[in-house]
Amino acid sequence: MQACPVHTQAGRYVSLIAEGRYEEAYRYARTPNPFASVCGRVCGHPCEPACRRGKFDAPISIRALKRFLTERHGPESRNPVDVVSDKVQLVQREKVAIIGSGPAGLSAAHDLALLGYAVTVFDAAAVPGGMMHLGIPEYRLPRDVLQAQIREILELGPELKLNMRLGRDFSLADLRQQGYKAVLMAFGLHRSRDLNLPGNDLDGVVKGIDFLLNVNLGYRFSIGKQVVVIGGGNVAIDVARSAMREQQQKLVTDIAGVVLPDELTSSEQDVAMKEFLDVSRAALRMGAREVHLVCLESRAEMPASEEEIAEGLEEGIRMHPSLGPKQFVGKKGKLTGLEVIRCTSVFDEQRRFSPKFAEGTEHIIPCDTVILAIGQASDLSFLTPADGIEATRQGTLKINPETLMTTAPGIFAAGDIAFGPRLIINAVADGKKAAEQIDKYLRGAEWKEKSKYVRVTVLDHHQMAEHYDEYSRLPVPVIPLERRTGVAEVEVGFTEAQARAEATRCLKCWINTIFEGTEASGSECILCGGCVDVCPENCLRLVPLSQLAFTEETKTRLAAEADTRGFDLQHVAAQELPAAEGSVMVKDESVCIRCGLCAERCPVHTITMEAFEVVDHDPDLVSIEELVLRP
Repeated sequence: MQACPVHTQAGRYVSLIAEGRYEEAYRYARTPNPFASVCGRVCGHPCEPACRRGKFDAPISIRALKRFLTERHGPESRNPVDVVSDKVQLVQREKVAIIGSGPAGLSAAHDLALLGYAVTVFDAAAVPGGMMHLGIPEYRLPRDVLQAQIREILELGPELKLNMRLGRDFSLADLRQQGYKAVLMAFGLHRSRDLNLPGNDLDGVVKGIDFLLNVNLGYRFSIGKQVVVIGGGNVAIDVARSAMREQQQKLVTDIAGVVLPDELTSSEQDVAMKEFLDVSRAALRMGAREVHLVCLESRAEMPASEEEIAEGLEEGIRMHPSLGPKQFVGKKGKLTGLEVIRCTSVFDEQRRFSPKFAEGTEHIIPCDTVILAIGQASDLSFLTPADGIEATRQGTLKINPETLMTTAPGIFAAGDIAFGPRLIINAVADGKKAAEQIDKYLRGAEWKEKSKYVRVTVLDHHQMAEHYDEYSRLPVPVIPLERRTGVAEVEVGFTEAQARAEATRCLKCWINTIFEGTEASGSECILCGGCVDVCPENCLRLVPLSQLAFTEETKTRLAAEADTRGFDLQHVAAQELPAAEGSVMVKDESVCIRCGLCAERCPVHTITMEAFEVVDHDPDLVSIEELVLRP
């Protein structure tokens, strides 16, 4: 939950999937995230590396389980669940303009609409969605899913105006004259970075963003038979896989025009066509048409996700890590190859980008197309001195990181234009924060921060699912390799049985073992060691005080909390701890599997299993802010 930029309570919806409570689980997944359906397919899932199950064997497939839910109850499903429309505040607030209909802009539009603002979203493209539509291939993110998600947001009230480019069709001054009290600039980085090497003007050197824009908008984009993609990030992998599909689709189109002998029957023609397709695809995989990927980083250093790399390799992309481009080689104005050199290191000792190369290791990779996917850049040509907006050296808009306001009052920025390229879920979080800060700016002294509250529940009979600690992570099902052509989606998602089995692996890390007596029971630990004996992971130990070192900082803090640490200290002063007789219970939280056996074994009920949940306002609960301030 803490690793997720929008703090989705992933463990909650995962455990509800295990119980078969899908609609309730969907509400947990969707409520904080206006793009839950999109994230179920293409999120970089920062939650998974933080998943505690990963310390035990492998993290829960949180992203894939989110997709399982949205396919059942998201706006793209047959049984959509509306979790927000009844929360729209029926007030008439000021007009707010949002420039950019990507994840940051539409997330802000979503939250501002719920607060009652009249929101207009402007976008330069002919389709909404920003780089979700223009940059992510359809085989990863089906367009009907994206369109359903956007439609759900627009149904809350925001107005969408397409083919409206800032600096061409309107200016910031125009928006002010039209009565917009705040403006959020949330457009992405739609320009590819250039690679200033000899031969970069040859016919066949293509920019990655241009390639993806054309492919994702349905335009024909001619590429050669031997393609090299330069770059090691997810965009580079997307470009390489899209190039592979472009070649496959062209192959299928070429084959479709082949005239088979008339004497063949219809069924014989089908068999012949299938054999021709199979042989042609096999030839493609064997190198008749090649897609290479060249990057400076070693295989272990590549910034692309491991899943993307593995799928790219499976689809036939040839990886060349630790190589740097030196020059483009051509003949008569056309590209014939890429000269590369071995890269010995990418970063210096301070982890600054400073590649080093091994002279004498140059060689040429024959190719007729090179696609550059080495990063994205902004286009700030719309800025005028009258706007009062400053830019950074990195080409982003200068903002106050706390308020997201630019150097011009009332003009905010979020997403890639403010922070550079990041994950979709980061852009969603930016949009939500921008909505909150715009609301604060416009309402002034009237604005009050919305508190979050925590509900703590003592579980009488906590029990995990049978064999939950024995299941291995399930791979997400994908379509067979021979069917991965054109826009065919690669992942097919979990079946219900698979989803429930995977969700059962969850360790429910919002449930904690609490070691203390209660005023009601008056019980105290008798140091019997029963919890230590029964722990299957050996995460509990009874250690003599003489074996522990207490820093002065620890002793000072314990002394300051003496009134609330009476049970822990057992009438021993904090400064006496190192020399006192006695023992201390030590728990290794990183290996606890929440089995609850220690609580069940405790004869004096000193150990309890307690669950916490972050909830909206409740007068009977304590706010998180107050809870943090308590000792």
